[in-house]
Amino acid sequence: MGLRTVEQYKTSLRDGRLVYFRGERVKDVTQHSVLGVAVNHAAIDYEIAHQPEYRDLAVSVDAATGQEYSRYFSIPTNAEDLVKRSELIETSTRLGRTLVVLIKEIGTDCLFALHLLSRRMDEELGTNYFARVRAIYEHCRSDDLAMAVAQTDVKGDRSRGPAEQEHPDYYVRVVDRQRDGIIVRGAKVHTSVTPNANELFVIPTRNLTAADADYALAFCIPLNTPGLKQIASPYGSGHDNSFTHPISSRHKMMETLTIFDDVFVPNERVFMNGEWQFAGALARTFVQFHRFTAISYKLPLLDLLIGSALLIAEQNGIARVSHVREKLTWLISYAETVRMLTKMAAMHCSLEDGIAIPDTAAVNIAKLHFASNYHEALMRVQDLTGGLLVTAPGEEDLRNPETGEYIDHYLRGAGGVSAEQRLRTINLISDLTTGDFGGYQSVLAIHAEGSLEAEKLTILREYDQARVKSYARWVAGDST
Repeated sequence: MGLRTVEQYKTSLRDGRLVYFRGERVKDVTQHSVLGVAVNHAAIDYEIAHQPEYRDLAVSVDAATGQEYSRYFSIPTNAEDLVKRSELIETSTRLGRTLVVLIKEIGTDCLFALHLLSRRMDEELGTNYFARVRAIYEHCRSDDLAMAVAQTDVKGDRSRGPAEQEHPDYYVRVVDRQRDGIIVRGAKVHTSVTPNANELFVIPTRNLTAADADYALAFCIPLNTPGLKQIASPYGSGHDNSFTHPISSRHKMMETLTIFDDVFVPNERVFMNGEWQFAGALARTFVQFHRFTAISYKLPLLDLLIGSALLIAEQNGIARVSHVREKLTWLISYAETVRMLTKMAAMHCSLEDGIAIPDTAAVNIAKLHFASNYHEALMRVQDLTGGLLVTAPGEEDLRNPETGEYIDHYLRGAGGVSAEQRLRTINLISDLTTGDFGGYQSVLAIHAEGSLEAEKLTILREYDQARVKSYARWVAGDST
């Protein structure tokens, strides 16, 4: 098929998938008042492939066949490939007004990890998973498919492993192995873009033991597979005023509780089936790629925080005040540190089986720096803005002749800025920092792509402690 159009993408979603929203089944996700916003947002990844200003960045060409395909599917082989991938993720997110698109980003992160882990399993266990991974990769790339990834199990009692749970289905598991495939049961949570993707990849969320072998699963199924049910989160829905909500009225990403109610998965779509020794390695390898995606898509968000802070400081007439300049300098340093670390992660990549893997330490330091400082960044921007973030009048009052003249008179800003201009800036900052969308981004900062503690553990594990301890002993004169 090659590169799909937006309409071809939307048509592919009208396939009888089972999605529930606020207690009702959604007949057509493309026409739904809330899920349709998410579909239109996701279409950015298809739009840019056909727009001249982005084609060179968004499209790759198969050297052997000459077929064009989305650059997201281009398996990175060097630092330059990773830089281009980061630029593409940043660009699509910027067009999404700081909300990542994710329908190709996360799926290809998973495919890259599966390439590496399936080869290892084949070499060590004599399995034949790599051929299956290559086949599904070619299928997704050739048909230009949208993909979702379900990794996080609902977990139940988190102090216990999968096989120790009171309820056996708190982690997705095999309940029957048949000649031509497996039957799986359980649920995954926080599964992003599932209502508007074509294929769903399922992978483990943690290290497993021999007792957990039935939970050591990796597979891929279409989103309309019988028994697959999605319960979509209503969080952040219902904003349709672009004046009050300039971001969230236009852009949305759906999250679901994804239920596997005795779902059949054919053998050719199974990439791990009981090989518990590799479950943790697959989870970690996926995260290596996905956290690089994460720090790439955070860059437009940080740019917007700085841009809106600079704008409101000018409009409030405080841009030259010393403590304001300090806050602006902090915001700039915060954002640019993440940007530099993102580029460093690409430039210091390692190669495994010909695939470039972003530098693990740099990725996790960047993600930790972003997450641990994000709420302070919000505080600084809110401090510069003022209480009108939550007390400003609405657009209807601005347009009403009986009240609009008062608003225009009393809420003008410095330098002749009109009340409407100032309110637009304030509403942008409110949408970004105080409303549902701001809350969504705040939670993502802490939990998405791995917790703060997971990032700290990775940094500690990856750091060359022996090198610096040896140096310390030498300086101390310790010859032991």
